[in-house]
Amino acid sequence: MDSSEFSRILPRVLIVSRRTVRKNKFVDFVGEYHLDLIVAYGAVPVIVPRVAGIHMLLESFEPIHGVLLCEGEDINPALYGAADFSGLSLEEIEEVRRLHASDTAIDHEKDSIELRLARLCIERNIPFLGICRGSQVLNVACGGTLHQDVEKEMVTKCEEETATVHIDYSDYDGHRHPVRVVENSPLHAWFRDSMEEAKMEIWVNSYHHQGVKRLADRFVPMAFARDGLTEGFYDPDAYDPEEGKFIMGLQFHPERMRRPGTEEFDYPGCPAAYQEFVKAVIAYQRKVSSTANIENCQRLGEEMENKRKNIVRSFSLAKHAYVYKQEMPPAKEQELQVGAEFLEANAALNPQQEKRLKQMGATVRNASSYLERFKMNEERKTAARIMMEKMPIEQLSVLHSFYHMMGKICSEVFDKKLKAT
Repeated sequence: MDSSEFSRILPRVLIVSRRTVRKNKFVDFVGEYHLDLIVAYGAVPVIVPRVAGIHMLLESFEPIHGVLLCEGEDINPALYGAADFSGLSLEEIEEVRRLHASDTAIDHEKDSIELRLARLCIERNIPFLGICRGSQVLNVACGGTLHQDVEKEMVTKCEEETATVHIDYSDYDGHRHPVRVVENSPLHAWFRDSMEEAKMEIWVNSYHHQGVKRLADRFVPMAFARDGLTEGFYDPDAYDPEEGKFIMGLQFHPERMRRPGTEEFDYPGCPAAYQEFVKAVIAYQRKVSSTANIENCQRLGEEMENKRKNIVRSFSLAKHAYVYKQEMPPAKEQELQVGAEFLEANAALNPQQEKRLKQMGATVRNASSYLERFKMNEERKTAARIMMEKMPIEQLSVLHSFYHMMGKICSEVFDKKLKAT
Protein backbone atom coordinates (compact mmCIF):
# COMPACT_ATOMS: atom_id res chain seq x y z
CA MET A 1 0.00 0.00 0.00
CA ASP A 2 1.55 3.32 -1.06
CA SER A 3 1.43 6.51 1.03
CA SER A 4 -1.43 8.06 -0.94
CA GLU A 5 -3.64 5.01 -0.36
CA PHE A 6 -2.67 4.89 3.32
CA SER A 7 -3.58 8.56 3.82
CA ARG A 8 -7.04 8.00 2.39
CA ILE A 9 -7.92 5.38 4.99
CA LEU A 10 -6.73 7.27 8.07
CA PRO A 11 -9.43 9.06 10.09
CA ARG A 12 -9.60 12.86 9.90
CA VAL A 13 -9.46 15.13 12.96
CA LEU A 14 -10.45 18.76 12.41
CA ILE A 15 -8.50 21.42 14.34
CA VAL A 16 -9.33 25.12 14.08
CA SER A 17 -6.36 27.45 13.74
CA ARG A 18 -5.60 30.48 15.90
CA ARG A 19 -4.70 33.90 14.53
CA THR A 20 -1.56 35.86 15.39
CA VAL A 21 0.48 38.67 13.85
CA ARG A 22 3.77 38.03 12.07
CA LYS A 23 5.61 40.66 10.01
CA ASN A 24 2.63 42.98 10.38
CA LYS A 25 0.29 40.40 8.84
CA PHE A 26 -2.22 37.98 10.33
CA VAL A 27 -1.15 34.34 10.15
CA ASP A 28 -2.94 31.21 11.37
CA PHE A 29 -1.30 28.44 13.38
CA VAL A 30 -1.89 25.31 15.46
CA GLY A 31 0.49 24.15 18.21
CA GLU A 32 2.72 21.26 17.12
CA TYR A 33 2.20 19.29 20.33
CA HIS A 34 -1.44 18.74 19.33
CA LEU A 35 -0.53 17.76 15.78
CA ASP A 36 2.28 15.43 16.84
CA LEU A 37 0.07 13.45 19.20
CA ILE A 38 -2.81 13.14 16.72
CA VAL A 39 -0.44 11.79 14.07
CA ALA A 40 1.44 9.56 16.53
CA TYR A 41 -1.75 7.74 17.54
CA GLY A 42 -2.96 7.13 13.98
CA ALA A 43 -5.13 9.99 12.69
CA VAL A 44 -4.66 12.84 10.22
CA PRO A 45 -5.03 16.43 11.52
CA VAL A 46 -6.98 18.66 9.13
CA ILE A 47 -6.52 22.35 9.93
CA VAL A 48 -9.62 24.53 9.54
CA PRO A 49 -8.55 28.16 8.97
CA ARG A 50 -10.39 30.69 11.13
CA VAL A 51 -11.21 33.02 8.24
CA ALA A 52 -14.47 34.76 7.39
CA GLY A 53 -17.22 32.50 6.10
CA ILE A 54 -15.61 29.15 6.94
CA HIS A 55 -18.37 28.41 9.46
CA MET A 56 -20.74 28.18 6.48
CA LEU A 57 -18.44 25.79 4.58
CA LEU A 58 -17.78 23.10 7.17
CA GLU A 59 -19.53 20.47 5.03
CA SER A 60 -16.56 20.81 2.66
CA PHE A 61 -14.36 19.26 5.34
CA GLU A 62 -16.33 15.99 5.39
CA PRO A 63 -15.77 13.27 6.32
CA ILE A 64 -15.25 14.43 9.90
CA HIS A 65 -14.19 11.64 12.25
CA GLY A 66 -13.14 13.80 15.20
CA VAL A 67 -12.74 17.41 16.34
CA LEU A 68 -9.99 18.81 18.57
CA LEU A 69 -10.42 22.39 19.77
CA CYS A 70 -7.62 24.02 21.71
CA GLU A 71 -6.32 27.42 22.85
CA GLY A 72 -7.48 30.85 21.72
CA GLU A 73 -9.04 34.14 22.73
CA ASP A 74 -11.91 34.68 25.18
CA ILE A 75 -15.33 33.54 23.98
CA ASN A 76 -17.85 36.31 23.32
CA PRO A 77 -19.89 36.44 26.59
CA ALA A 78 -23.05 37.19 24.60
CA LEU A 79 -22.90 33.58 23.39
CA TYR A 80 -23.64 32.35 26.90
CA GLY A 81 -26.08 35.11 27.81
CA ALA A 82 -23.77 37.42 29.76
CA ALA A 83 -22.82 41.06 29.40
CA ASP A 84 -19.19 41.98 28.81
CA PHE A 85 -17.40 41.60 32.18
CA SER A 86 -20.66 41.85 34.11
CA GLY A 87 -20.19 42.49 37.82
CA LEU A 88 -16.74 44.04 37.45
CA SER A 89 -15.91 47.70 37.95
CA LEU A 90 -14.40 49.77 35.14
CA GLU A 91 -11.05 49.69 36.94
CA GLU A 92 -11.17 45.90 37.22
CA ILE A 93 -12.12 45.54 33.56
CA GLU A 94 -9.20 47.71 32.48
CA GLU A 95 -6.86 45.69 34.66
CA VAL A 96 -8.08 42.42 33.16
CA ARG A 97 -7.64 43.74 29.62
CA ARG A 98 -4.17 44.99 30.43
CA LEU A 99 -3.03 41.74 32.05
CA HIS A 100 -4.53 39.47 29.38
CA ALA A 101 -4.35 41.66 26.28
CA SER A 102 -3.82 38.77 23.84
CA ASP A 103 -6.86 36.87 25.15
CA THR A 104 -9.48 39.58 25.69
CA ALA A 105 -9.58 40.56 21.99
CA ILE A 106 -12.58 38.43 20.96
CA ASP A 107 -12.28 36.50 17.69
CA HIS A 108 -15.84 36.27 16.35
CA GLU A 109 -14.90 34.07 13.38
CA LYS A 110 -13.22 31.50 15.61
CA ASP A 111 -16.24 31.56 17.93
CA SER A 112 -18.62 30.87 15.02
CA ILE A 113 -16.55 28.05 13.56
CA GLU A 114 -15.82 26.28 16.82
CA LEU A 115 -19.32 26.51 18.26
CA ARG A 116 -20.75 25.08 15.06
CA LEU A 117 -18.24 22.22 15.12
CA ALA A 118 -18.93 21.49 18.79
CA ARG A 119 -22.68 21.34 18.17
CA LEU A 120 -22.13 19.15 15.11
CA CYS A 121 -20.18 16.69 17.27
CA ILE A 122 -22.93 16.63 19.89
CA GLU A 123 -25.63 16.07 17.24
CA ARG A 124 -23.78 13.31 15.40
CA ASN A 125 -21.82 11.79 18.31
CA ILE A 126 -18.52 12.64 16.63
CA PRO A 127 -15.57 12.28 19.05
CA PHE A 128 -14.62 15.67 20.54
CA LEU A 129 -11.69 16.75 22.71
CA GLY A 130 -11.60 20.30 24.04
CA ILE A 131 -8.36 21.63 25.55
CA CYS A 132 -8.34 24.93 27.50
CA ARG A 133 -10.57 27.28 25.44
CA GLY A 134 -11.85 24.17 23.61
CA SER A 135 -13.37 22.89 26.85
CA GLN A 136 -15.04 26.26 27.39
CA VAL A 137 -16.45 26.17 23.84
CA LEU A 138 -17.89 22.70 24.53
CA ASN A 139 -19.52 23.87 27.75
CA VAL A 140 -21.03 26.97 26.10
CA ALA A 141 -22.24 24.94 23.10
CA CYS A 142 -24.22 22.72 25.50
CA GLY A 143 -25.74 25.57 27.53
CA GLY A 144 -23.11 26.19 30.20
CA THR A 145 -21.60 29.54 31.26
CA LEU A 146 -18.13 30.91 32.08
CA HIS A 147 -16.34 33.02 34.63
CA GLN A 148 -15.09 35.99 32.60
CA ASP A 149 -12.11 36.40 34.92
CA VAL A 150 -11.37 33.70 37.47
CA GLU A 151 -9.12 35.87 39.62
CA LYS A 152 -11.66 38.68 40.01
CA GLU A 153 -14.67 36.42 40.42
CA MET A 154 -13.24 33.53 42.45
CA VAL A 155 -9.71 33.86 43.78
CA THR A 156 -10.28 37.09 45.71
CA LYS A 157 -13.25 35.44 47.45
CA CYS A 158 -11.40 32.24 48.43
CA GLU A 159 -9.72 31.37 51.67
CA GLU A 160 -5.94 31.66 51.51
CA GLU A 161 -5.40 27.90 51.66
CA THR A 162 -7.72 27.28 48.67
CA ALA A 163 -6.68 30.23 46.50
CA THR A 164 -5.31 29.06 43.15
CA VAL A 165 -3.16 30.92 40.63
CA HIS A 166 -4.51 29.97 37.21
CA ILE A 167 -1.98 31.86 35.12
CA ASP A 168 1.55 33.04 35.93
CA TYR A 169 3.21 35.05 33.17
CA SER A 170 6.52 35.10 35.08
CA ASP A 171 6.74 31.28 34.92
CA TYR A 172 4.46 30.61 31.99
CA ASP A 173 5.30 26.98 31.14
CA GLY A 174 6.69 25.98 34.51
CA HIS A 175 3.69 27.01 36.65
CA ARG A 176 1.64 24.17 38.14
CA HIS A 177 -1.24 23.96 40.61
CA PRO A 178 -2.95 20.92 42.15
CA VAL A 179 -6.32 19.55 41.05
CA ARG A 180 -8.42 16.95 42.83
CA VAL A 181 -9.31 14.09 40.51
CA VAL A 182 -12.79 12.58 40.74
CA GLU A 183 -12.70 8.87 41.48
CA ASN A 184 -13.78 6.43 38.74
CA SER A 185 -13.59 9.11 36.06
CA PRO A 186 -11.50 8.67 32.87
CA LEU A 187 -8.97 11.11 34.33
CA HIS A 188 -8.68 8.89 37.40
CA ALA A 189 -7.99 5.86 35.20
CA TRP A 190 -5.23 7.69 33.32
CA PHE A 191 -3.43 9.09 36.38
CA ARG A 192 -4.27 6.40 38.96
CA ASP A 193 -0.69 5.17 39.28
CA SER A 194 0.67 8.70 39.76
CA MET A 195 -1.57 9.76 42.67
CA GLU A 196 -1.52 9.22 46.39
CA GLU A 197 -4.84 7.60 47.25
CA ALA A 198 -5.36 9.87 50.24
CA LYS A 199 -4.97 13.05 48.18
CA MET A 200 -6.25 12.04 44.72
CA GLU A 201 -4.33 15.00 43.28
CA ILE A 202 -2.14 15.75 40.30
CA TRP A 203 -0.32 18.99 39.48
CA VAL A 204 -1.36 20.56 36.18
CA ASN A 205 -0.24 23.53 34.10
CA SER A 206 -2.52 26.54 33.72
CA TYR A 207 -2.73 29.21 31.01
CA HIS A 208 -6.23 30.63 31.43
CA HIS A 209 -7.96 33.56 33.10
CA GLN A 210 -11.49 32.29 32.32
CA GLY A 211 -13.17 29.01 33.24
CA VAL A 212 -16.38 27.06 33.69
CA LYS A 213 -18.93 28.81 35.88
CA ARG A 214 -22.02 26.66 35.40
CA LEU A 215 -21.31 23.26 33.91
CA ALA A 216 -23.82 22.16 31.25
CA ASP A 217 -26.26 19.54 32.52
CA ARG A 218 -25.02 16.71 30.33
CA PHE A 219 -21.50 16.82 31.74
CA VAL A 220 -19.92 15.31 34.85
CA PRO A 221 -16.81 16.87 36.48
CA MET A 222 -13.54 14.93 36.44
CA ALA A 223 -11.29 17.36 38.35
CA PHE A 224 -11.47 20.48 40.51
CA ALA A 225 -8.90 23.11 41.45
CA ARG A 226 -8.66 23.87 45.17
CA ASP A 227 -10.72 27.03 44.65
CA GLY A 228 -13.56 24.88 43.24
CA LEU A 229 -13.07 25.63 39.53
CA THR A 230 -13.92 22.69 37.25
CA GLU A 231 -10.69 21.60 35.53
CA GLY A 232 -12.04 18.68 33.53
CA PHE A 233 -15.40 17.17 32.56
CA TYR A 234 -16.94 14.63 30.21
CA ASP A 235 -20.25 13.19 29.02
CA PRO A 236 -20.55 9.70 30.58
CA ASP A 237 -23.27 8.77 28.09
CA ALA A 238 -20.91 9.58 25.22
CA TYR A 239 -17.71 8.02 26.52
CA ASP A 240 -16.64 4.65 25.20
CA PRO A 241 -13.53 4.99 23.02
CA GLU A 242 -13.74 1.38 21.83
CA GLU A 243 -17.19 2.17 20.40
CA GLY A 244 -16.23 5.54 18.91
CA LYS A 245 -17.65 7.67 21.75
CA PHE A 246 -15.67 10.51 23.30
CA ILE A 247 -16.94 13.94 24.43
CA MET A 248 -14.55 15.63 26.87
CA GLY A 249 -13.12 18.96 27.99
CA LEU A 250 -9.88 19.65 29.91
CA GLN A 251 -9.04 23.13 31.17
CA PHE A 252 -5.33 22.31 31.45
CA HIS A 253 -2.89 21.28 28.70
CA PRO A 254 -1.71 17.67 29.23
CA GLU A 255 0.21 17.80 25.93
CA ARG A 256 2.42 20.59 27.36
CA MET A 257 3.03 19.04 30.77
CA ARG A 258 6.71 18.24 30.12
CA ARG A 259 9.74 18.22 32.38
CA PRO A 260 11.94 21.32 31.94
CA GLY A 261 14.31 21.06 29.01
CA THR A 262 12.99 17.66 27.88
CA GLU A 263 10.12 16.09 25.99
CA GLU A 264 9.36 13.77 28.92
CA PHE A 265 5.84 14.10 30.33
CA ASP A 266 5.24 15.05 33.96
CA TYR A 267 3.14 11.88 34.34
CA PRO A 268 2.79 8.74 32.19
CA GLY A 269 -0.93 9.53 31.91
CA CYS A 270 -0.45 12.93 30.24
CA PRO A 271 -0.88 11.76 26.63
CA ALA A 272 -3.76 9.40 27.50
CA ALA A 273 -6.45 11.94 26.60
CA TYR A 274 -5.10 12.14 23.05
CA GLN A 275 -4.54 8.40 22.83
CA GLU A 276 -8.09 7.55 23.90
CA PHE A 277 -9.51 10.35 21.74
CA VAL A 278 -7.80 9.01 18.62
CA LYS A 279 -8.88 5.48 19.56
CA ALA A 280 -12.47 6.75 19.56
CA VAL A 281 -11.88 8.57 16.27
CA ILE A 282 -10.65 5.37 14.61
CA ALA A 283 -13.62 3.39 15.95
CA TYR A 284 -16.02 6.12 14.82
CA GLN A 285 -14.57 6.07 11.31
CA ARG A 286 -14.95 2.30 11.18
CA LYS A 287 -18.54 2.54 12.36
CA VAL A 288 -19.67 5.24 9.92
CA SER A 289 -17.80 3.57 7.04
CA SER A 290 -19.64 0.33 7.70
CA THR A 291 -22.97 2.18 7.82
CA ALA A 292 -22.15 4.01 4.61
CA ASN A 293 -21.32 0.72 2.86
CA ILE A 294 -24.65 -0.78 3.90
CA GLU A 295 -26.48 2.33 2.70
CA ASN A 296 -24.58 2.22 -0.60
CA CYS A 297 -25.51 -1.42 -1.04
CA GLN A 298 -29.14 -0.61 -0.27
CA ARG A 299 -29.10 2.18 -2.86
CA LEU A 300 -27.46 -0.19 -5.33
CA GLY A 301 -30.15 -2.75 -4.60
CA GLU A 302 -32.87 -0.17 -5.25
CA GLU A 303 -31.26 0.79 -8.56
CA MET A 304 -31.04 -2.85 -9.61
CA GLU A 305 -34.67 -3.43 -8.66
CA ASN A 306 -35.79 -0.43 -10.73
CA LYS A 307 -33.80 -1.69 -13.71
CA ARG A 308 -35.28 -5.16 -13.28
CA LYS A 309 -38.81 -3.73 -13.27
CA ASN A 310 -38.11 -1.75 -16.44
CA ILE A 311 -36.75 -4.83 -18.21
CA VAL A 312 -39.70 -6.99 -17.14
CA ARG A 313 -42.07 -4.25 -18.30
CA SER A 314 -40.31 -4.15 -21.68
CA PHE A 315 -40.57 -7.93 -22.14
CA SER A 316 -44.24 -7.82 -21.16
CA LEU A 317 -44.98 -5.17 -23.79
CA ALA A 318 -43.08 -7.12 -26.44
CA LYS A 319 -44.95 -10.32 -25.61
CA HIS A 320 -48.30 -8.51 -25.73
CA ALA A 321 -47.49 -7.02 -29.13
CA TYR A 322 -46.37 -10.41 -30.49
CA VAL A 323 -49.32 -12.44 -29.16
CA TYR A 324 -52.01 -9.99 -30.22
CA LYS A 325 -50.28 -8.88 -33.45
CA GLN A 326 -50.56 -5.24 -32.41
CA GLU A 327 -48.35 -2.40 -33.52
CA MET A 328 -46.52 -0.67 -30.72
CA PRO A 329 -47.48 2.99 -30.18
CA PRO A 330 -44.51 5.39 -30.58
CA ALA A 331 -44.80 6.34 -26.90
CA LYS A 332 -44.08 2.73 -25.92
CA GLU A 333 -41.09 2.20 -28.22
CA GLN A 334 -38.68 3.67 -25.67
CA GLU A 335 -39.82 1.08 -23.13
CA LEU A 336 -39.15 -1.69 -25.66
CA GLN A 337 -35.65 -0.32 -26.18
CA VAL A 338 -34.77 -1.18 -22.57
CA GLY A 339 -35.43 -4.86 -23.18
CA ALA A 340 -33.66 -4.80 -26.53
CA GLU A 341 -30.54 -3.33 -24.95
CA PHE A 342 -30.65 -5.96 -22.21
CA LEU A 343 -30.83 -8.78 -24.75
CA GLU A 344 -28.05 -7.27 -26.82
CA ALA A 345 -25.82 -6.89 -23.77
CA ASN A 346 -26.39 -10.47 -22.64
CA ALA A 347 -26.54 -12.28 -25.99
CA ALA A 348 -22.81 -12.23 -26.65
CA LEU A 349 -20.94 -15.51 -26.94
CA ASN A 350 -18.05 -16.09 -24.61
CA PRO A 351 -14.48 -16.22 -26.02
CA GLN A 352 -14.41 -20.03 -26.02
CA GLN A 353 -17.67 -20.17 -27.99
CA GLU A 354 -16.37 -17.61 -30.48
CA LYS A 355 -13.16 -19.55 -30.96
CA ARG A 356 -15.07 -22.84 -31.39
CA LEU A 357 -17.36 -21.38 -34.03
CA LYS A 358 -14.45 -19.89 -35.95
CA GLN A 359 -12.66 -23.24 -35.89
CA MET A 360 -15.80 -24.76 -37.41
CA GLY A 361 -15.81 -22.16 -40.16
CA ALA A 362 -18.86 -20.37 -38.85
CA THR A 363 -19.26 -16.63 -39.14
CA VAL A 364 -20.66 -14.40 -36.48
CA ARG A 365 -22.83 -11.44 -37.33
CA ASN A 366 -21.33 -8.17 -36.10
CA ALA A 367 -18.19 -10.00 -34.94
CA SER A 368 -16.31 -6.76 -34.34
CA SER A 369 -18.92 -5.55 -31.87
CA TYR A 370 -18.76 -8.88 -30.04
CA LEU A 371 -14.99 -8.74 -29.77
CA GLU A 372 -15.18 -5.17 -28.57
CA ARG A 373 -17.69 -6.21 -25.91
CA PHE A 374 -15.46 -9.08 -24.78
CA LYS A 375 -12.55 -6.72 -24.40
CA MET A 376 -14.67 -4.26 -22.43
CA ASN A 377 -15.93 -6.99 -20.11
CA GLU A 378 -12.39 -8.18 -19.42
CA GLU A 379 -11.31 -4.61 -18.66
CA ARG A 380 -14.24 -4.21 -16.28
CA LYS A 381 -13.33 -7.43 -14.48
CA THR A 382 -9.74 -6.28 -14.10
CA ALA A 383 -10.80 -2.85 -12.83
CA ALA A 384 -13.25 -4.43 -10.37
CA ARG A 385 -10.57 -6.81 -9.08
CA ILE A 386 -8.10 -3.95 -8.55
CA MET A 387 -10.73 -1.88 -6.73
CA MET A 388 -11.76 -4.77 -4.48
CA GLU A 389 -8.16 -5.59 -3.58
CA LYS A 390 -7.90 -2.08 -2.13
CA MET A 391 -11.08 -2.41 -0.08
CA PRO A 392 -10.87 -3.27 3.64
CA ILE A 393 -12.25 -6.58 4.84
CA GLU A 394 -15.37 -4.92 6.30
CA GLN A 395 -16.37 -3.44 2.92
CA LEU A 396 -15.66 -6.70 1.08
CA SER A 397 -17.78 -8.60 3.58
CA VAL A 398 -20.73 -6.25 3.10
CA LEU A 399 -20.34 -6.34 -0.70
CA HIS A 400 -20.09 -10.15 -0.74
CA SER A 401 -23.18 -10.51 1.45
CA PHE A 402 -25.17 -8.14 -0.74
CA TYR A 403 -24.37 -9.88 -4.04
CA HIS A 404 -24.89 -13.29 -2.47
CA MET A 405 -28.35 -12.11 -1.47
CA MET A 406 -28.99 -10.72 -4.99
CA GLY A 407 -27.86 -14.03 -6.55
CA LYS A 408 -30.20 -16.00 -4.31
CA ILE A 409 -33.15 -13.73 -5.11
CA CYS A 410 -32.37 -13.93 -8.83
CA SER A 411 -32.29 -17.75 -8.70
CA GLU A 412 -35.60 -17.90 -6.84
CA VAL A 413 -37.33 -15.56 -9.30
CA PHE A 414 -35.79 -17.39 -12.27
CA ASP A 415 -37.05 -20.78 -11.02
CA LYS A 416 -40.47 -19.32 -10.38
CA LYS A 417 -40.71 -17.96 -13.91
CA LEU A 418 -39.54 -21.25 -15.43
CA LYS A 419 -42.25 -23.13 -13.57
CA ALA A 420 -44.86 -20.62 -14.74
CA THR A 421 -44.03 -21.09 -18.43
